[in-house]
Amino acid sequence: MYKRILCFVIIAVVLGMTTATASDPEKEQAAIASAEKWLILADEGKYIESWNEASEYFKQNIKQDQWEQAAQGVRRPLGKLISRKVVSASYKTSLPGASDGEYVVIEFNTSFENKKTGIETVTPKMEKDGVWRVSGYYIK
Repeated sequence: MYKRILCFVIIAVVLGMTTATASDPEKEQAAIASAEKWLILADEGKYIESWNEASEYFKQNIKQDQWEQAAQGVRRPLGKLISRKVVSASYKTSLPGASDGEYVVIEFNTSFENKKTGIETVTPKMEKDGVWRVSGYYIK
């Protein structure tokens, strides 16, 4: 029993060290600022503008009118934003199903008028022009 607990502790320490060396606080903060700016557009129902401000990867994977319809369908029933707080931000250079690059996976605890607790995951990507732009958005 104690060997099993010790094994879990060692694995947790090793994983924690790996995560620490992979994190990049400056890039994470810049990506968070970009994500929050983009989320304001979505909060205001400016879905076409949010599509225009998204990454090339985002635009290649969803057409503007598809994004507008999907975003309206998901966001409108939630009502107005009440609060949003960053829970985690993790710098990555590789994500499943995406080309290698610089990404930050950000999770927000979010509360809306009609949904008190939600989790938004926003993934900005560093573009060729040196600007962080949202490449993925998911809410549950």
